[in-house]
Amino acid sequence: MSQRMRARRVQSAQPTDQAMVEQVRDAVLSEASPVTGARLAAAVQSTGRLLGSEGAFRTLDRVRAELQGLGPLQRFAEDPAVTDILVNGPGAVWVDDGNGLHRTDLTFPTDAEVRALATRLVAAGGRRLDDGSPCVDVRLDRYRVHAVLPPLSTVGTLLSVRIQRQRHFSFDELVAGGAMDSSTATVLRQIVQRRLNFLISGATGTGKTTLLSALLSLSSPHERLVTVEDSAELSPAHPHVIGLQARHGNVEGSGAVGLAELVRQALRMRPDRLVVGECRGAEVRELLTAMNTGHDGAGGTIHANSASSVPARLAALAALAGMDAGPLAQQAASALDVIVHVVRSGGGRTVQEIGVLQRAADGGLTVLAALTRRGSVSERGPGWQNLTARLERGR
Repeated sequence: MSQRMRARRVQSAQPTDQAMVEQVRDAVLSEASPVTGARLAAAVQSTGRLLGSEGAFRTLDRVRAELQGLGPLQRFAEDPAVTDILVNGPGAVWVDDGNGLHRTDLTFPTDAEVRALATRLVAAGGRRLDDGSPCVDVRLDRYRVHAVLPPLSTVGTLLSVRIQRQRHFSFDELVAGGAMDSSTATVLRQIVQRRLNFLISGATGTGKTTLLSALLSLSSPHERLVTVEDSAELSPAHPHVIGLQARHGNVEGSGAVGLAELVRQALRMRPDRLVVGECRGAEVRELLTAMNTGHDGAGGTIHANSASSVPARLAALAALAGMDAGPLAQQAASALDVIVHVVRSGGGRTVQEIGVLQRAADGGLTVLAALTRRGSVSERGPGWQNLTARLERGR
């Protein structure tokens, strides 16, 4: 065989087509034994394709991603800077690598392939994605996967993957990275040390969970921390942390355990600090009740566009728990001390404001700004004296 013909055979046999990957994948799945590297290599060899060492390794990587990872999206997940992968139908894949969202060069041949990937990922999380259940959210190891099917989506199958990184930032690293100035850092340390109850507010992707983990890491090592989350993401550097995670219903719709129930269970576990990773529903009633019954130093996060909009957000969540505005204001004003608002500007995440939650003249809730970031420094606001009084008094 001539060198030109041999090169042409090798080139034509490169495992760049999906059919090759599917052939190897089906060969591996035809046996019930565990998927190992040796079995993958044997399946590649059994195809009889002339791949070369580079082609064989590339095929192994793609099959492994198909079986155990994110398929074609796996290469983005392996980038340590990427936190989110967003698939908007077959023609557009976006990623966030810390510098905002940008479109990648990856596309899917058809929407059927996007749907197949989404269905596999959801099934691996123990749930079902089909026309009867077209919107699903699951947790897979370090991935949080959300999928939406047409016709609810007008552009094809939507797939959102949030990646939980093993790299966790300490409080000092956040300060050094410019997330806050020295004045704000000092106040945040005191909030934890004096065991004030606080909520971290902000939009999606602003670093609420990162900041909460860093603050919890400042807790005394003699304290017992119990965290309650819809999807486990908190990982404070602390010797005594107990985590509880909500459970969705199975394919029959039974067996669900929500955050409100987990908060009630957490109160029976002797927590020194009770933490709700994200207040998003009726669990806000249990959290406020706990804060009002001697569970000081509690914390959590909440979605809000600004610190001043937190009262309205709390009212909306309390309504889901059947609480009226009056009882909510009374409980929240006596339970919650501080609102810490974080924002994302460009590629950075910063603490924009620290405010004090209190009763307004009309009986509702309001947030008085105590520290507000202006450029690279923070300025004191009308709530500063109130904040310092609470820090001196403690809980």
